Amino acid sequence: MTHETRYRICSICEATCGLEIGLENGEIATIRGHDADVFSRGYVCPKGFAMKELHADPDRLRKPLVRRGGDFVEVSWAEAFAEVERRLLPIMAEHGRQAVGLYFGNPSAHSFSIGLYLPVMARAVGTPNSYSASTLDQIPRHVASGLMYGDWMSVPVPDIDRTDMLVVIGGNPMVSNGSMWTVPDFRGRAKALQARGGRLVVIDPKRTLTARMADEHHFIVPGTDAVLLAAMIQSLVADGLVDLGHLEGRVAGLERLEEAVRDITPEAAAPITGIAAEAIRKLARDIAGARAAAVYGRMGASTQEFGSVANWLIDALNVVTGNLDVEGGAMFPLAPGFQNNARGPGGRGRGVITGRRHSRVRHAPEIMGEFPVACLPEEIETPGEGRIRAMITVAGNPVLSAPDGARLGRALGSLDFMVSLDIYLNETTRHADVILPGLSPFEEGHYDTSFPQLSTSNAARYSPPLFPRPDRPAEWEILLEIASIAGGRAKSATQIDDDNIAGTVRAAVAQKGGLIEGRDPDEIMDLLSAYRGPERQLEMQLRTGPYGDGFGARPEGLTLAKLIETPAGIDLGPLTPRLPKAIRTQDGQVDLAPEVLVGDMVRLRARVAAGPVRQLLLVGRRDVRTNNSWLHNLPVLAKGPNRCTLQIHPDDARARGLSAGDLARVTGPGGAIEIEVEVTDEIMKGVVSAPHGFGHDQQGTRLGVAALRPGANSNQLSDGKALDPVSGNAVLNGIPVDVAPAAQQAA
Repeated sequence: MTHETRYRICSICEATCGLEIGLENGEIATIRGHDADVFSRGYVCPKGFAMKELHADPDRLRKPLVRRGGDFVEVSWAEAFAEVERRLLPIMAEHGRQAVGLYFGNPSAHSFSIGLYLPVMARAVGTPNSYSASTLDQIPRHVASGLMYGDWMSVPVPDIDRTDMLVVIGGNPMVSNGSMWTVPDFRGRAKALQARGGRLVVIDPKRTLTARMADEHHFIVPGTDAVLLAAMIQSLVADGLVDLGHLEGRVAGLERLEEAVRDITPEAAAPITGIAAEAIRKLARDIAGARAAAVYGRMGASTQEFGSVANWLIDALNVVTGNLDVEGGAMFPLAPGFQNNARGPGGRGRGVITGRRHSRVRHAPEIMGEFPVACLPEEIETPGEGRIRAMITVAGNPVLSAPDGARLGRALGSLDFMVSLDIYLNETTRHADVILPGLSPFEEGHYDTSFPQLSTSNAARYSPPLFPRPDRPAEWEILLEIASIAGGRAKSATQIDDDNIAGTVRAAVAQKGGLIEGRDPDEIMDLLSAYRGPERQLEMQLRTGPYGDGFGARPEGLTLAKLIETPAGIDLGPLTPRLPKAIRTQDGQVDLAPEVLVGDMVRLRARVAAGPVRQLLLVGRRDVRTNNSWLHNLPVLAKGPNRCTLQIHPDDARARGLSAGDLARVTGPGGAIEIEVEVTDEIMKGVVSAPHGFGHDQQGTRLGVAALRPGANSNQLSDGKALDPVSGNAVLNGIPVDVAPAAQQAA
């Protein structure tokens, strides 16, 4: 028997933990945390262990499927691509490129291969109709960052290892290990914070795992985070506690911010938020008085009717208390590559533009090149010029993750053609005509392109393939083949890839002050020739990035070869202040009062004037084992107690004649579901909670484990009409619902 130890970055969630994998006779025998990993330092959650089951899952597709006579049949890759060409090109020729819609799911961000080549494929297709899971999740965070700092990915994250006070609003990093903040072993870091005398404060309508370990927890009415934040800033202004610190002279719009929150006092906010006025004032004073503090918000702050305003005010609170871009505050990571705000001299830039286009039917804004996915069904169903008639979906399941999935499913079923790049036949891909499965994460190399830009410390890590599969195309090769088809085969997949990297090289040698300014592009292309595909792009990014060797200009700098030789990764140090260089706004200032966000304060003031909500409000929740629908098919994550339950406060349950274990019927604007009741005082009175991503009871899927415990799709309770108007993000928290015993409703 042969024994071998290999190392791998877990690519299931944002924590990006290092794994130590034990092989016996070439098969995975054990998975544990990699103690020497410079970033995660041995920490791993249950999802890391589940990667073995994902690799071996018998339901995972390994050959292309084509629909013939109503059924899926396995075909060769050549046959599958020929079917895509036969069906897709006539639609584009007759109706234009806008007749094709693109949807990118959550796993796209976790795939080195997909993440780098989605833009290449999208450019080749040339449609304006792009959608992704981002508008079900974090787009308000990008909007706030783009408008305030000039780049969508300029997201400040808490410097938890050096802070004295961490305030978490609508997030549960004990379960997510961050999220828009890559922080493995949050529990250990939070305990260290408390051990050195610091404080953890959680504001959430549920006593989450994070709230349980907090020094202070405040229940808050769902969807009122922006009201709370405005009141905290107002109280700081009224008490003369605004202090920009080192940002003095680098901030624009302070007076406009102060005017925008002037009428939202703690007394006005208290009945709306459910938090007492004095508690609001004290929390604001504590943040202002701490040596170093950081305010962080996540899903609860984004997937609500005031998502963009809430995310803006989180950052504004960090700014006015002097806690932005300082050690122990909210800081900007410096990634080894792929980071726009690390290119060029910095200090100013082009900024961002929102709403360059609007959706055809609802006129919802485009953000970051995407329309809100909640608008997708109507764009398929509504006749007229520009109607979507074909879809390309990549690694996603919006039928379960988007609002009113039943309607979206019907719309997808009405398309003239649909092709899906996915490893599962799920509730969405069951509507496809062609399914093109990528590889297992263990079968291709991995580097996180996005998450180092959100990480709690700076590091560089790369994982080579554990089980290379030269006999099958990787996702990047599939995407390039689709790009070639969409371009009418004017260029081969290889030519498209070569042109793409050549364009990157030309831009780099032309960049003023760049590491390879003025170099011969052909020379750089030759130096990149040892790699292909994603690894070639990574080599380029690493060698020209802030830590790079500049293709020999700085011999001690980063290269891909150095990462391959260092499986534990290279520690690039703690977060450091990055302003003003990280700024990309046109005037070089942090914009504390973006016009569109200040304008939306009219709506927030109207919400305050309307008074408290009397109806039950639905919120989602996360579990470390179920944050994505496709994880429901892995036995190690699916086992244990039923996690698809409706959590309800004892008083609310009693008033409705419900007991633990009963079946409740929950009715919302988009429809109704039946779900098991879980009675708990860890949920705020007047609030109920159900997780997303369930509903695995649809015909035509191949998810054997998930189908055994299908659960209920809570997103069906939303009709998709409610959006944050600034970002277009779907409102999935704070949805008004009615709850009653299922038997009573049926009668």
